[in-house]
Amino acid sequence: MGTPGERKALLFLGAVIVLGGGFRVTKALGGKPQADLNAKAAIERQISDVDLARKHGKKKGKGKRAAKTPPAEIAPAIIDLDIATAEQIETLRGIGPSLAKRIVQDRDSLGPFGSLAELQRVKGIGPKLAARIDSTVTFSLLPRPSGTTTRNADQPPGRRRSRRGEPKA
Repeated sequence: MGTPGERKALLFLGAVIVLGGGFRVTKALGGKPQADLNAKAAIERQISDVDLARKHGKKKGKGKRAAKTPPAEIAPAIIDLDIATAEQIETLRGIGPSLAKRIVQDRDSLGPFGSLAELQRVKGIGPKLAARIDSTVTFSLLPRPSGTTTRNADQPPGRRRSRRGEPKA
């Protein structure tokens, strides 16, 4: 057959195989392990806690709870900078009251922005801030063409003034 050392090794391997198989059979036939029972009990406790919290949450005005304050006005997801007020512009991330006023003043004096690049003409708005607010702003109006200037209110259309202030014909 084999040497006594080989016989002992085969006996050992046979015993390991039989014990492993017996363990698997007992595990398959015996009920659920304790860990599964504990997990199920924990899930049941969580479900009952959630149900209890929902019950207490639906009692409005009852008990010793303080009255809830109404939610603050939620800023719109996208703000049109060509028509927005200074208060609406202030809701943008990185823009405070003074910058919002400068944006409105620039828009009122030079016309609508029309694009993010034109918005950067406002002092205080650089490429970084423009990139930060890019996804939260839009422009609905066309910008004033570059190179156009506003006419002086006291000067009639079609007449130019000379350097000395005398009208040219």
